[in-house]
Amino acid sequence: MSTQSRTQLVLGILLIAVGAWLLAQGSVPSLVEFSERLFRWPYTLMWIGGLILFLGLLGGQPGAAVPATIVAGIGVIFYVNDRYAGGQAAWSYMWTLIPGLIGLGSILAGLLGETPRQNFRHGLNLIVISAIAFLIFASIFGGLSLLGNYGPAILMIAVGLWLLGRGFWRSFSRRGE
Repeated sequence: MSTQSRTQLVLGILLIAVGAWLLAQGSVPSLVEFSERLFRWPYTLMWIGGLILFLGLLGGQPGAAVPATIVAGIGVIFYVNDRYAGGQAAWSYMWTLIPGLIGLGSILAGLLGETPRQNFRHGLNLIVISAIAFLIFASIFGGLSLLGNYGPAILMIAVGLWLLGRGFWRSFSRRGE
């Protein structure tokens, strides 16, 4: 099936589904109340992320998992912020989770068939970098007091040692080739 045919198929299914939902809402008033709860902020972002993934799978594009996880992940971040932090989370360090979402999407794209080994390695690296950056910035800006007053210093030293060890490991493993 050609790309244009797949695109038309996906859009046709999407239009039929939305039209059926609107028709059902007009016929059954209790669906309006249900949909208001279901499509409330930030659930809307999570649904849009799921829709992007669904459309990508229908269109044969496993790479759509990356934008899908970014959009859905930002929805989850907003949900957690609203639910547990009362909308007062320190957004100065929350942006560090986005590379992890890209990594998660890359791993998912690999699982769906797009260069699995390369996507898994790339995704895992992004998740690790994102987690380290989140811990460092959360410690610096007071959102995380896991390691006390010395948390940022300890985390930076640990990351530096990890980077040095990784560099030495790569240089010694290349000598053996």
